[in-house]
Amino acid sequence: MTISLSKSQIKNFQKKVWSWYEKNRRDLPWRNTQNPYEIWISEVMLQQTQVSRVINYYERFLRELPTVFELAQVDKTTLLGLWSGLGYNSRGLRLQQAAEKIVSELNWRFPDSLEWLLKLPGIGDYTAHAVMAFAFNADVPVIDVNIKRVLTVEFSLDPQSSHEYLKKISSLILPKGQSRDRHNALMDYGALVLTAEKTGVTFWAKQSKFLGSTRWVRSWIVKQLLKMKKISLSDVKKLFPHEKFDTVIEKMLKEKIVKLEDGELFL
Repeated sequence: MTISLSKSQIKNFQKKVWSWYEKNRRDLPWRNTQNPYEIWISEVMLQQTQVSRVINYYERFLRELPTVFELAQVDKTTLLGLWSGLGYNSRGLRLQQAAEKIVSELNWRFPDSLEWLLKLPGIGDYTAHAVMAFAFNADVPVIDVNIKRVLTVEFSLDPQSSHEYLKKISSLILPKGQSRDRHNALMDYGALVLTAEKTGVTFWAKQSKFLGSTRWVRSWIVKQLLKMKKISLSDVKKLFPHEKFDTVIEKMLKEKIVKLEDGELFL
């Protein structure tokens, strides 16, 4: 697909968004740091979770685990207790797995390259690019749902445009050496101005309902284990006669969220 943006289009777009951002910048805790560990934690927490919900979790997490070394060393019960309420507990466990790899293979030094970041458990293309942009101000494209909507609306793009095409558009409109600030501007503009409700442009299907879902079962099990330490597997199954109960338990065991011994579940 050919990219055809004139210099005037790009200039007008930049002027509109950058000037709006100067007056409306959101003050978020992870924007007040360039520490790659802290930014990484925020990016993982923000996956499928609203910004307003993340702030308190983020600040509490960093108070308890301020460095990658402490994250690598913390016991799983404490870690899941800090994560409880954010959902998708496997995200928290993969954070620790990545921290262990950083400590053992990089001598605690947080990686500063896309290549290394992508080797870590739980870090995909988006998170790796976000850490590079926000921690290191690297000139790499970061395409989240808000930025995708801004580019689609402002430049009249096909909503089905590929991720790679959007990256090329992004590289044309972002000034070199300003990756951190300009990506934040695009995200805020999409979150506050060109919202899905205002534009009618949506990309992701709504998340399936929580109550009665397998996520609901997983969440309940973890919360109970944090309180009670151990639960009989048969008792849990009676409480949750879910059609996919066995699959849920099998997956939780495989992901090392829980352990099973003598018919009892524990963390």
